[in-house]
Amino acid sequence: MEELFEECNDLEVVCQRCCGLDIHKKMVVACLIILTADGKRLKQIRTFRTVTQELLELLDWLKAAGCTHVGMEATGVYWKPIYNLLEGHFELVVANARHIKAVPGHKTDVNDAQWIASLLQHGLLKASFVPSTEQRELRELTRYRTTLVEERARIVNRLQKTLEDTNLKLGDVVSDITGKSAQAILRGLLAGETDPKVLANLARGRLKAKRAELEAALVGTIKPHHHFMLTEQLDHIDRLEKAIGRVGAEIEARMGPSLPPEPEQGPSDKPAEPEQGPSDKPAEQANKEPLSLAQAVVLLCSIPGISRRAAEGILAEIGTNMDRFQSAKHLASWAGMCPGNHESAGKRLSGKTNKGSPWLRKLLVEAALAAGRTKNTYLSAQYRRLAARRGKKRAAIAVGHTILVIIFHVLQDQKPYEELGGNFFDERERQALEMRLVQRLEKLGYDVSLEPVAPAA
Repeated sequence: MEELFEECNDLEVVCQRCCGLDIHKKMVVACLIILTADGKRLKQIRTFRTVTQELLELLDWLKAAGCTHVGMEATGVYWKPIYNLLEGHFELVVANARHIKAVPGHKTDVNDAQWIASLLQHGLLKASFVPSTEQRELRELTRYRTTLVEERARIVNRLQKTLEDTNLKLGDVVSDITGKSAQAILRGLLAGETDPKVLANLARGRLKAKRAELEAALVGTIKPHHHFMLTEQLDHIDRLEKAIGRVGAEIEARMGPSLPPEPEQGPSDKPAEPEQGPSDKPAEQANKEPLSLAQAVVLLCSIPGISRRAAEGILAEIGTNMDRFQSAKHLASWAGMCPGNHESAGKRLSGKTNKGSPWLRKLLVEAALAAGRTKNTYLSAQYRRLAARRGKKRAAIAVGHTILVIIFHVLQDQKPYEELGGNFFDERERQALEMRLVQRLEKLGYDVSLEPVAPAA
Protein backbone atom coordinates (compact mmCIF):
# COMPACT_ATOMS: atom_id res chain seq x y z
CA MET A 1 0.00 0.00 0.00
CA GLU A 2 1.38 3.36 -1.00
CA GLU A 3 1.79 6.04 1.63
CA LEU A 4 0.77 9.56 0.67
CA PHE A 5 2.71 12.46 2.07
CA GLU A 6 1.30 15.97 2.11
CA GLU A 7 3.27 19.15 2.41
CA CYS A 8 3.30 20.32 6.04
CA ASN A 9 4.35 23.73 7.32
CA ASP A 10 5.13 23.60 11.03
CA LEU A 11 4.98 27.35 11.54
CA GLU A 12 2.24 29.29 9.84
CA VAL A 13 3.04 32.85 8.81
CA VAL A 14 0.54 35.18 10.46
CA CYS A 15 2.01 38.60 9.63
CA GLN A 16 3.16 39.31 6.08
CA ARG A 17 4.91 42.57 7.01
CA CYS A 18 6.09 42.98 10.56
CA CYS A 19 8.90 44.55 12.56
CA GLY A 20 10.69 43.60 15.76
CA LEU A 21 12.19 46.29 17.97
CA ASP A 22 15.02 45.79 20.45
CA ILE A 23 14.74 48.89 22.62
CA HIS A 24 17.44 50.47 24.76
CA LYS A 25 17.79 53.81 26.49
CA LYS A 26 19.74 55.55 23.69
CA MET A 27 19.05 53.38 20.66
CA VAL A 28 16.55 51.01 19.13
CA VAL A 29 17.35 48.25 16.62
CA ALA A 30 14.54 47.49 14.15
CA CYS A 31 14.28 44.33 12.06
CA LEU A 32 11.68 44.53 9.27
CA ILE A 33 10.56 41.24 7.69
CA ILE A 34 8.52 41.23 4.47
CA LEU A 35 7.07 38.05 2.91
CA THR A 36 6.96 38.42 -0.88
CA ALA A 37 4.41 36.85 -3.21
CA ASP A 38 6.79 34.05 -4.19
CA GLY A 39 7.36 33.06 -0.55
CA LYS A 40 10.71 34.76 0.01
CA ARG A 41 11.46 36.50 3.29
CA LEU A 42 13.13 39.87 2.89
CA LYS A 43 14.83 41.22 5.95
CA GLN A 44 16.07 44.75 6.60
CA ILE A 45 17.75 45.98 9.78
CA ARG A 46 18.20 49.59 10.82
CA THR A 47 19.30 51.35 14.00
CA PHE A 48 17.73 54.56 15.29
CA ARG A 49 18.44 56.79 18.23
CA THR A 50 15.62 57.29 20.73
CA VAL A 51 15.30 61.04 20.19
CA THR A 52 11.92 62.11 18.84
CA GLN A 53 13.21 63.12 15.41
CA GLU A 54 14.70 59.70 14.67
CA LEU A 55 11.70 57.89 16.12
CA LEU A 56 9.57 59.79 13.60
CA GLU A 57 11.99 58.55 10.91
CA LEU A 58 11.33 55.00 12.20
CA LEU A 59 7.59 55.64 11.86
CA ASP A 60 7.96 56.92 8.27
CA TRP A 61 10.20 53.97 7.33
CA LEU A 62 7.70 51.42 8.63
CA LYS A 63 4.81 53.19 6.92
CA ALA A 64 6.65 53.29 3.59
CA ALA A 65 7.35 49.55 3.84
CA GLY A 66 3.67 48.76 4.50
CA CYS A 67 4.35 47.29 7.94
CA THR A 68 1.22 46.21 9.81
CA HIS A 69 2.52 44.73 13.09
CA VAL A 70 5.27 45.90 15.44
CA GLY A 71 6.56 43.84 18.37
CA MET A 72 8.74 44.96 21.26
CA GLU A 73 9.84 43.95 24.75
CA ALA A 74 8.55 45.68 27.87
CA THR A 75 11.99 46.92 28.93
CA GLY A 76 11.61 49.25 31.92
CA VAL A 77 10.06 52.54 30.81
CA TYR A 78 12.03 52.85 27.55
CA TRP A 79 9.28 51.27 25.44
CA LYS A 80 6.66 53.84 26.46
CA PRO A 81 7.70 56.83 24.26
CA ILE A 82 8.07 54.53 21.24
CA TYR A 83 4.68 52.98 21.93
CA ASN A 84 3.09 56.43 22.23
CA LEU A 85 4.50 57.52 18.85
CA LEU A 86 3.57 54.31 17.01
CA GLU A 87 0.15 53.89 18.61
CA GLY A 88 -2.68 54.21 16.12
CA HIS A 89 -0.46 53.51 13.08
CA PHE A 90 0.28 49.80 13.56
CA GLU A 91 -0.94 46.88 15.62
CA LEU A 92 1.48 46.95 18.54
CA VAL A 93 2.47 43.92 20.60
CA VAL A 94 4.30 44.56 23.89
CA ALA A 95 5.58 41.21 25.15
CA ASN A 96 6.91 40.16 28.52
CA ALA A 97 10.70 39.98 28.31
CA ARG A 98 10.86 36.71 30.26
CA HIS A 99 8.75 35.00 27.55
CA ILE A 100 11.13 35.80 24.67
CA LYS A 101 14.56 35.87 26.28
CA ALA A 102 15.69 32.50 24.87
CA VAL A 103 17.56 33.84 21.84
CA PRO A 104 19.52 31.08 20.06
CA GLY A 105 23.14 31.74 19.15
CA HIS A 106 25.22 34.67 20.27
CA LYS A 107 23.17 37.40 21.89
CA THR A 108 23.43 40.74 20.13
CA ASP A 109 21.02 43.61 19.60
CA VAL A 110 20.54 42.57 15.96
CA ASN A 111 19.84 38.96 16.92
CA ASP A 112 17.34 40.12 19.53
CA ALA A 113 15.47 42.25 16.99
CA GLN A 114 15.45 39.39 14.46
CA TRP A 115 14.17 36.95 17.07
CA ILE A 116 11.33 39.28 18.11
CA ALA A 117 10.39 39.86 14.46
CA SER A 118 10.45 36.11 13.72
CA LEU A 119 8.22 35.31 16.69
CA LEU A 120 5.83 38.09 15.71
CA GLN A 121 5.68 36.89 12.09
CA HIS A 122 4.52 33.45 13.19
CA GLY A 123 2.11 34.69 15.86
CA LEU A 124 4.17 33.42 18.79
CA LEU A 125 4.31 36.68 20.73
CA LYS A 126 1.80 36.92 23.56
CA ALA A 127 0.69 40.53 23.92
CA SER A 128 0.68 42.09 27.36
CA PHE A 129 -2.26 44.15 28.57
CA VAL A 130 -1.64 47.80 27.68
CA PRO A 131 -4.54 50.06 28.74
CA SER A 132 -5.84 53.09 26.92
CA THR A 133 -4.07 56.45 26.98
CA GLU A 134 -6.49 57.90 29.54
CA GLN A 135 -6.04 54.94 31.87
CA ARG A 136 -2.25 55.06 31.51
CA GLU A 137 -2.25 58.73 32.51
CA LEU A 138 -4.50 58.00 35.50
CA ARG A 139 -2.25 55.08 36.46
CA GLU A 140 0.82 57.33 36.51
CA LEU A 141 -0.99 59.79 38.80
CA THR A 142 -2.15 57.14 41.28
CA ARG A 143 1.29 55.55 41.38
CA TYR A 144 2.91 58.93 41.97
CA ARG A 145 0.51 59.57 44.85
CA THR A 146 1.49 56.20 46.33
CA THR A 147 5.18 57.14 46.21
CA LEU A 148 4.38 60.46 47.91
CA VAL A 149 2.48 58.69 50.69
CA GLU A 150 5.36 56.25 51.17
CA GLU A 151 7.86 59.12 51.27
CA ARG A 152 5.73 60.87 53.90
CA ALA A 153 5.76 57.69 56.01
CA ARG A 154 9.55 57.52 55.77
CA ILE A 155 9.94 61.15 56.90
CA VAL A 156 7.56 60.54 59.82
CA ASN A 157 9.74 57.61 60.90
CA ARG A 158 12.83 59.82 60.70
CA LEU A 159 11.04 62.44 62.78
CA GLN A 160 10.30 59.81 65.41
CA LYS A 161 13.98 58.75 65.47
CA THR A 162 15.06 62.36 65.98
CA LEU A 163 12.64 62.72 68.90
CA GLU A 164 14.00 59.53 70.45
CA ASP A 165 17.52 60.96 70.17
CA THR A 166 16.38 64.01 72.18
CA ASN A 167 14.65 61.68 74.72
CA LEU A 168 11.30 63.36 74.03
CA LYS A 169 8.80 60.50 74.46
CA LEU A 170 5.97 62.22 72.65
CA GLY A 171 5.35 59.14 70.50
CA ASP A 172 4.72 57.06 73.63
CA VAL A 173 1.74 59.23 74.64
CA VAL A 174 0.13 60.31 71.35
CA SER A 175 -1.00 57.78 68.78
CA ASP A 176 0.07 59.95 65.81
CA ILE A 177 2.97 62.38 66.02
CA THR A 178 1.65 64.15 62.91
CA GLY A 179 -1.75 64.88 64.49
CA LYS A 180 -2.92 68.37 65.41
CA SER A 181 -1.98 68.13 69.09
CA ALA A 182 1.46 66.67 68.39
CA GLN A 183 2.12 69.23 65.67
CA ALA A 184 1.17 72.10 68.01
CA ILE A 185 3.49 70.74 70.71
CA LEU A 186 6.38 70.28 68.26
CA ARG A 187 5.92 73.77 66.83
CA GLY A 188 5.94 75.12 70.37
CA LEU A 189 9.20 73.33 71.09
CA LEU A 190 10.81 74.72 67.95
CA ALA A 191 9.58 78.22 68.86
CA GLY A 192 11.71 78.03 72.02
CA GLU A 193 9.16 76.94 74.64
CA THR A 194 10.73 74.47 77.09
CA ASP A 195 8.21 74.39 79.97
CA PRO A 196 6.51 70.94 79.87
CA LYS A 197 3.33 72.31 81.51
CA VAL A 198 2.90 74.99 78.87
CA LEU A 199 3.52 72.47 76.09
CA ALA A 200 1.10 69.95 77.63
CA ASN A 201 -1.63 72.60 77.65
CA LEU A 202 -1.43 72.68 73.82
CA ALA A 203 -3.09 69.26 73.72
CA ARG A 204 -6.55 69.04 72.18
CA GLY A 205 -9.50 66.70 72.44
CA ARG A 206 -9.10 63.48 74.40
CA LEU A 207 -5.37 64.06 74.74
CA LYS A 208 -6.13 66.67 77.44
CA ALA A 209 -6.75 63.81 79.86
CA LYS A 210 -3.10 62.77 79.49
CA ARG A 211 -1.51 66.05 80.57
CA ALA A 212 0.46 64.43 83.39
CA GLU A 213 1.93 61.86 80.99
CA LEU A 214 2.66 64.57 78.45
CA GLU A 215 4.53 66.67 81.00
CA ALA A 216 6.77 63.71 81.85
CA ALA A 217 7.30 62.84 78.17
CA LEU A 218 8.23 66.39 77.13
CA VAL A 219 11.35 66.59 79.26
CA GLY A 220 14.40 66.15 77.03
CA THR A 221 17.49 67.75 75.56
CA ILE A 222 17.20 69.51 72.20
CA LYS A 223 20.58 70.41 70.72
CA PRO A 224 21.00 72.88 67.84
CA HIS A 225 21.29 70.13 65.22
CA HIS A 226 18.12 68.51 66.63
CA HIS A 227 16.32 71.84 66.25
CA PHE A 228 17.47 72.10 62.63
CA MET A 229 16.50 68.49 61.77
CA LEU A 230 13.06 68.72 63.39
CA THR A 231 12.33 71.96 61.52
CA GLU A 232 13.36 70.46 58.18
CA GLN A 233 11.41 67.25 58.77
CA LEU A 234 8.21 69.03 59.78
CA ASP A 235 8.46 71.33 56.75
CA HIS A 236 9.11 68.31 54.52
CA ILE A 237 5.99 66.58 55.86
CA ASP A 238 3.93 69.73 55.21
CA ARG A 239 5.18 69.94 51.62
CA LEU A 240 4.41 66.27 51.01
CA GLU A 241 0.90 66.60 52.45
CA LYS A 242 0.20 69.54 50.13
CA ALA A 243 1.58 67.61 47.16
CA ILE A 244 -0.57 64.59 48.06
CA GLY A 245 -3.60 66.86 48.21
CA ARG A 246 -2.87 68.38 44.79
CA VAL A 247 -2.34 64.98 43.15
CA GLY A 248 -5.50 63.67 44.82
CA ALA A 249 -7.49 66.62 43.46
CA GLU A 250 -6.18 65.92 39.95
CA ILE A 251 -7.16 62.25 40.24
CA GLU A 252 -10.66 63.15 41.46
CA ALA A 253 -11.06 65.55 38.54
CA ARG A 254 -10.15 62.80 36.08
CA MET A 255 -12.43 60.32 37.85
CA GLY A 256 -15.37 62.67 37.47
CA PRO A 257 -17.92 63.78 40.04
CA SER A 258 -18.96 61.31 42.70
CA LEU A 259 -22.22 59.68 41.66
CA PRO A 260 -24.60 58.04 44.12
CA PRO A 261 -25.67 54.50 43.29
CA GLU A 262 -28.81 54.30 41.19
CA PRO A 263 -31.88 53.42 43.27
CA GLU A 264 -33.27 50.00 42.65
CA GLN A 265 -36.72 49.86 41.12
CA GLY A 266 -39.43 48.21 43.13
CA PRO A 267 -41.80 45.61 41.70
CA SER A 268 -44.45 48.26 41.02
CA ASP A 269 -41.98 50.57 39.23
CA LYS A 270 -40.56 47.89 36.98
CA PRO A 271 -42.11 47.69 33.54
CA ALA A 272 -43.44 44.33 32.50
CA GLU A 273 -40.89 42.41 30.46
CA PRO A 274 -41.21 39.10 28.67
CA GLU A 275 -39.53 36.15 30.32
CA GLN A 276 -36.04 35.47 29.02
CA GLY A 277 -34.30 32.14 28.82
CA PRO A 278 -30.73 31.37 29.78
CA SER A 279 -29.56 32.06 26.22
CA ASP A 280 -30.64 35.71 26.53
CA LYS A 281 -28.35 36.47 29.51
CA PRO A 282 -25.18 37.18 27.49
CA ALA A 283 -27.15 39.55 25.27
CA GLU A 284 -28.46 41.34 28.37
CA GLN A 285 -24.92 41.82 29.69
CA ALA A 286 -23.75 43.03 26.29
CA ASN A 287 -26.47 45.71 26.25
CA LYS A 288 -25.27 47.23 29.52
CA GLU A 289 -23.77 50.67 29.24
CA PRO A 290 -20.07 50.88 30.16
CA LEU A 291 -19.35 52.01 33.69
CA SER A 292 -17.87 55.42 34.29
CA LEU A 293 -14.94 55.72 36.67
CA ALA A 294 -17.08 57.53 39.24
CA GLN A 295 -19.70 54.77 39.20
CA ALA A 296 -17.02 52.10 39.47
CA VAL A 297 -15.50 53.84 42.52
CA VAL A 298 -18.89 53.75 44.26
CA LEU A 299 -19.27 50.03 43.50
CA LEU A 300 -15.79 49.16 44.75
CA CYS A 301 -16.27 51.15 47.96
CA SER A 302 -19.14 48.79 48.83
CA ILE A 303 -16.53 46.03 49.40
CA PRO A 304 -15.21 45.88 53.00
CA GLY A 305 -11.61 47.08 53.27
CA ILE A 306 -11.61 49.23 50.12
CA SER A 307 -11.44 52.99 50.62
CA ARG A 308 -11.91 55.60 47.93
CA ARG A 309 -8.16 55.99 47.47
CA ALA A 310 -7.71 52.23 47.13
CA ALA A 311 -10.61 52.05 44.66
CA GLU A 312 -9.04 54.79 42.52
CA GLY A 313 -5.71 52.96 42.48
CA ILE A 314 -7.27 49.59 41.63
CA LEU A 315 -9.33 51.04 38.78
CA ALA A 316 -6.26 52.79 37.40
CA GLU A 317 -4.52 49.40 37.25
CA ILE A 318 -7.28 47.14 35.84
CA GLY A 319 -9.81 49.58 34.34
CA THR A 320 -13.58 49.24 34.37
CA ASN A 321 -14.04 46.91 31.40
CA MET A 322 -13.72 43.30 32.53
CA ASP A 323 -14.35 41.88 29.04
CA ARG A 324 -10.62 42.05 28.34
CA PHE A 325 -10.14 39.24 30.88
CA GLN A 326 -11.63 35.84 30.10
CA SER A 327 -12.60 35.19 33.72
CA ALA A 328 -11.84 36.18 37.29
CA LYS A 329 -9.15 33.48 37.34
CA HIS A 330 -7.35 35.10 34.40
CA LEU A 331 -7.49 38.49 36.14
CA ALA A 332 -6.03 37.00 39.32
CA SER A 333 -3.30 35.25 37.32
CA TRP A 334 -2.42 38.49 35.48
CA ALA A 335 -2.24 40.35 38.78
CA GLY A 336 -0.01 37.67 40.35
CA MET A 337 -2.50 37.06 43.17
CA CYS A 338 -3.08 33.33 42.64
CA PRO A 339 -0.91 30.32 43.57
CA GLY A 340 1.75 29.39 41.05
CA ASN A 341 2.12 25.96 39.45
CA HIS A 342 5.41 24.15 39.97
CA GLU A 343 4.88 20.41 39.70
CA SER A 344 7.26 17.66 38.65
CA ALA A 345 7.00 13.85 38.81
CA GLY A 346 3.56 14.16 40.36
CA LYS A 347 4.81 16.28 43.25
CA ARG A 348 3.82 19.86 43.90
CA LEU A 349 7.12 21.59 44.63
CA SER A 350 6.01 25.17 45.20
CA GLY A 351 2.89 27.31 45.19
CA LYS A 352 4.66 30.67 45.18
CA THR A 353 2.69 33.40 43.48
CA ASN A 354 3.87 34.75 40.14
CA LYS A 355 5.20 38.23 39.59
CA GLY A 356 2.36 40.52 38.66
CA SER A 357 1.74 44.21 39.14
CA PRO A 358 3.44 45.24 42.42
CA TRP A 359 1.22 48.36 42.59
CA LEU A 360 -2.01 46.35 42.36
CA ARG A 361 -0.69 43.68 44.73
CA LYS A 362 0.12 46.33 47.34
CA LEU A 363 -3.38 47.83 47.14
CA LEU A 364 -5.06 44.44 47.44
CA VAL A 365 -2.96 43.38 50.43
CA GLU A 366 -3.71 46.67 52.20
CA ALA A 367 -7.43 46.18 51.48
CA ALA A 368 -7.20 42.60 52.78
CA LEU A 369 -5.60 43.70 56.05
CA ALA A 370 -8.25 46.40 56.46
CA ALA A 371 -11.03 43.89 55.71
CA GLY A 372 -9.55 41.52 58.30
CA ARG A 373 -10.18 44.16 60.98
CA THR A 374 -13.86 44.61 60.09
CA LYS A 375 -16.57 43.01 62.21
CA ASN A 376 -19.05 40.35 61.18
CA THR A 377 -18.03 40.23 57.50
CA TYR A 378 -17.21 37.33 55.20
CA LEU A 379 -13.73 38.69 54.46
CA SER A 380 -12.82 39.11 58.13
CA ALA A 381 -13.99 35.55 58.84
CA GLN A 382 -11.88 34.25 55.96
CA TYR A 383 -8.84 36.22 57.15
CA ARG A 384 -9.05 34.93 60.74
CA ARG A 385 -9.72 31.40 59.51
CA LEU A 386 -6.59 31.38 57.31
CA ALA A 387 -4.35 33.40 59.64
CA ALA A 388 -4.81 30.83 62.41
CA ARG A 389 -3.60 27.99 60.17
CA ARG A 390 -1.23 29.54 57.61
CA GLY A 391 -0.12 32.83 59.12
CA LYS A 392 -1.06 36.47 58.57
CA LYS A 393 0.97 36.99 55.39
CA ARG A 394 -0.54 34.06 53.51
CA ALA A 395 -3.97 35.03 54.79
CA ALA A 396 -3.52 38.59 53.46
CA ILE A 397 -2.61 37.26 49.99
CA ALA A 398 -5.55 34.85 49.98
CA VAL A 399 -8.05 37.51 51.07
CA GLY A 400 -6.55 39.90 48.52
CA HIS A 401 -7.20 37.27 45.85
CA THR A 402 -10.79 36.99 47.06
CA ILE A 403 -11.21 40.78 46.92
CA LEU A 404 -9.92 40.82 43.33
CA VAL A 405 -12.41 38.12 42.33
CA ILE A 406 -15.20 40.13 43.99
CA ILE A 407 -14.07 43.25 42.11
CA PHE A 408 -14.25 41.35 38.82
CA HIS A 409 -17.86 40.28 39.38
CA VAL A 410 -18.92 43.66 40.83
CA LEU A 411 -17.63 45.49 37.75
CA GLN A 412 -18.90 42.88 35.33
CA ASP A 413 -22.41 42.68 36.81
CA GLN A 414 -22.44 46.41 37.70
CA LYS A 415 -23.95 45.64 41.11
CA PRO A 416 -22.73 46.51 44.63
CA TYR A 417 -21.14 43.85 46.80
CA GLU A 418 -23.60 41.67 48.73
CA GLU A 419 -22.34 40.74 52.20
CA LEU A 420 -22.42 37.03 53.10
CA GLY A 421 -21.98 37.59 56.83
CA GLY A 422 -19.34 36.66 59.34
CA ASN A 423 -20.95 33.28 60.11
CA PHE A 424 -20.84 32.10 56.48
CA PHE A 425 -18.25 29.38 57.11
CA ASP A 426 -20.00 28.22 60.29
CA GLU A 427 -23.32 27.89 58.47
CA ARG A 428 -21.65 26.10 55.56
CA GLU A 429 -20.10 23.52 57.91
CA ARG A 430 -22.84 23.58 60.52
CA GLN A 431 -23.06 19.84 61.23
CA ALA A 432 -19.30 19.32 61.40
CA LEU A 433 -18.94 22.33 63.72
CA GLU A 434 -21.69 21.08 66.04
CA MET A 435 -20.13 17.62 66.20
CA ARG A 436 -16.65 18.98 66.90
CA LEU A 437 -17.80 21.29 69.71
CA VAL A 438 -19.92 18.58 71.31
CA GLN A 439 -16.98 16.16 71.30
CA ARG A 440 -14.74 18.74 72.97
CA LEU A 441 -17.30 19.34 75.74
CA GLU A 442 -17.80 15.59 76.24
CA LYS A 443 -14.04 15.15 76.71
CA LEU A 444 -14.27 17.70 79.53
CA GLY A 445 -16.89 15.54 81.25
CA TYR A 446 -20.13 17.16 80.15
CA ASP A 447 -23.26 15.48 78.85
CA VAL A 448 -24.33 17.68 75.94
CA SER A 449 -27.67 17.78 74.13
CA LEU A 450 -28.42 20.43 71.53
CA GLU A 451 -31.84 22.07 71.21
CA PRO A 452 -32.55 24.76 68.62
CA VAL A 453 -33.63 28.15 70.02
CA ALA A 454 -36.97 29.46 68.86
CA PRO A 455 -36.62 32.58 66.67
CA ALA A 456 -37.39 35.87 68.39
CA ALA A 457 -40.82 37.31 67.71
